[in-house]
Amino acid sequence: MEGQHVSSTEVDAVTLEVARNRFAAIAEEMGTVLRRTSYSPNIKERIDCSAAVFVPNGEMLAQAEHIPVHLGSMPASVQAVLDVCGPDLDPTTQYAVNDPFAGGTHLNDLTLVRPVVIDGDLIGFVANRAHHADVGGEAPGSMPADATDIAQEGHRVAPTRAVVDGEWLDAFVDPFLAATRTPQERIGDLSAQLGANEVGARRLIETARHLGPRRFQELAAAVLDYGERRMRAALADLPSGTYRFTDHMEGRDELHPITVTVQLDGGELHADFAGTSPQVQANFNAVQAVTRSCLYYAVRVATDPTIPANGGCYRPLTLATPSGSLVDAVSPAAVAAGNVETSSRIADVLLGALAPANPQRIPAASQGTMNNILIGSEHAAYYETVAGGQGARPTRDGQSGIQTGMTNTRNTPIESLEAHYAFKVRRTTLWDSGGDGRYRGGDGIERELEFLEPAVVSLIGERRRTHPWGLQGGGEGACGEDWYRPRGGTRERLPGKVTFEVNPGDRLLVRTPGGGGWGSAR
Repeated sequence: MEGQHVSSTEVDAVTLEVARNRFAAIAEEMGTVLRRTSYSPNIKERIDCSAAVFVPNGEMLAQAEHIPVHLGSMPASVQAVLDVCGPDLDPTTQYAVNDPFAGGTHLNDLTLVRPVVIDGDLIGFVANRAHHADVGGEAPGSMPADATDIAQEGHRVAPTRAVVDGEWLDAFVDPFLAATRTPQERIGDLSAQLGANEVGARRLIETARHLGPRRFQELAAAVLDYGERRMRAALADLPSGTYRFTDHMEGRDELHPITVTVQLDGGELHADFAGTSPQVQANFNAVQAVTRSCLYYAVRVATDPTIPANGGCYRPLTLATPSGSLVDAVSPAAVAAGNVETSSRIADVLLGALAPANPQRIPAASQGTMNNILIGSEHAAYYETVAGGQGARPTRDGQSGIQTGMTNTRNTPIESLEAHYAFKVRRTTLWDSGGDGRYRGGDGIERELEFLEPAVVSLIGERRRTHPWGLQGGGEGACGEDWYRPRGGTRERLPGKVTFEVNPGDRLLVRTPGGGGWGSAR
């Protein structure tokens, strides 16, 4: 969607700032409604959801400060709805999509898109994305560790009409609920998504009527153009040149490279992933929308995070990805972990490439994984990503026990977790895992669970064999570890990606990686 924007007239700085914050407030309120009315702990407690506002051509106008991997890829969902269901979109209809090869990222993340119309004219879209803890598939949680085909991962929704006049269409909702192990939880979360979009549409209409249609369009265009100017100026401050970096994903028996070449030229940046591994017979392939979201995230880290996060600031960025690769998978590849694990590595690779261009800004590698834990049965599904160590920064230590990179969720409170699921948390603490340096990397978390009922467990993690790297002479962070101890038995080390069965009294210990250090310890 590069280059698709309308022109703006001159707007004074105060009016521009007021408009920018007003649009962002709509997205923030949508996120609040979604969280407070949702049913599942994954959305209500962990806030595994995101919301944003778009202009009529699909460019993102404003976002809430939610989850980077959601927000950077959500424009692809809006564009998919425009391509498949447009151009004459029904203002009484909300459209759903989770198909990774048609605007989605992985099947758990369902996006609901609502066109917003005044007097017959489309003024924009509101959209939100929520991670549904189970959408079917071969294992509870819909992220089976040994999947090689997307059909093994759950129910697939191409861009389609989902809601008309506030009522779910049977053609959408019936197969969605039939596929999941937790239909009551799913309809509760779907209804929260519907309500969040209705609130967003109402606020956008109120804003447009207050300003007047013409002034509304002018201010929206001005906000996007402002984001573009800020980004071009920030990129122009970086030294022009070509920068390369390679890191690896951990397969069962081998490492798979992800390589990027970043070209900085004045106020523009081009990222080319030529040299990256072809897609694999595993579930950590990522679609291009995920890679694009990583590019947006990394460039904001490398430049100035106060730049408004909208479609305008992404106009100076271009991306090239080899089709059929780990960073641009094609159907029917399994992709469940691409959204969570490969996105973490893509962000690492981009930051590693940009580090020489702005060494006083880029941190060492953070834990580089989301440490996904999925536990369930035919009637329950628990999902959580476990925090770890943040990479040390050029001016201070990395933070410990924090979500890093492409995620921005919270932990599930133990009281809520034990009230909803059949296991107990026996221990949660930090462990000494941060890399040494002038500034030390943050420590990861050690968490031990005890199971109270039979269940199926899936672990999806990275940095179990390759360490989070340090910068400027800083040391590596420690790798993560996963251990299983059957009741009365001996503890055994698990691979980073595995699905297995447990019984009452069995225990699972997860240690998450630490962040890399920055600068020599001497």
